[in-house]
Amino acid sequence: MIRRVDLTDPAAALLAELTERHGPVMFHQSGGCCDGSSPMCYPRGEFRVGGQDVLLGYLPGETPFWMSADQFEYWKHTHLTVDVVPGRGGGFSLEAPEGVRFLIRSRLFTEAEAAALTPPPTG
Repeated sequence: MIRRVDLTDPAAALLAELTERHGPVMFHQSGGCCDGSSPMCYPRGEFRVGGQDVLLGYLPGETPFWMSADQFEYWKHTHLTVDVVPGRGGGFSLEAPEGVRFLIRSRLFTEAEAAALTPPPTG
């Protein structure tokens, strides 16, 4: 099975810290301006996904990664990797007080990977 989303080791370490501190979490990436196109980390259940959100997969700790359908149209041909870098991100994302922010690194799927992809579920 081809994964659509993964994360770097530093992002995995931060995700583990945030989960320990806040309980189960989730990611959502919408579209739009400012931090809207950055992955946002929320306590699970505090952000309501809808029928237009696409579940790209699960990160460690059964952490779901959701994306708005409009944003998915732009990213559907790419493998996404969640990373973390110094700086302030979205004020509502759990990592903001830590002085770091999550961001997406991407690469195009290979032809073989693209052929093996299945449509992701929606909310």
